[in-house]
Amino acid sequence: MATQHENGTVIARQEQKLKPPPMYQVLLLNDDYTPMEFVVAIIQEYFNKDRETATQIMLKVHRDGKGMCGVYPKDIASTKVELVLTHARKAGHPLQCVMEEA
Repeated sequence: MATQHENGTVIARQEQKLKPPPMYQVLLLNDDYTPMEFVVAIIQEYFNKDRETATQIMLKVHRDGKGMCGVYPKDIASTKVELVLTHARKAGHPLQCVMEEA
């Protein structure tokens, strides 16, 4: 669509194509020290999972070395990682939480 102004200049209007923001997976990494029950509680509290789902994620972390807790925009994923790490450190556990682009 073009618009013509009084001085005869024609301005072409370009459609902007916006792409959705990149999403990030939040992952918990296995270690040999953090209790399984603590991991389940973290998943329930910070990722709003029910106990059964949280237990399944915890078992995946335990067996495969890592497990995905959710997929979020960058800011939310980053906040969740920081909250989990802070909670784990305060409780004296070495639990690792990371994010990677989905």
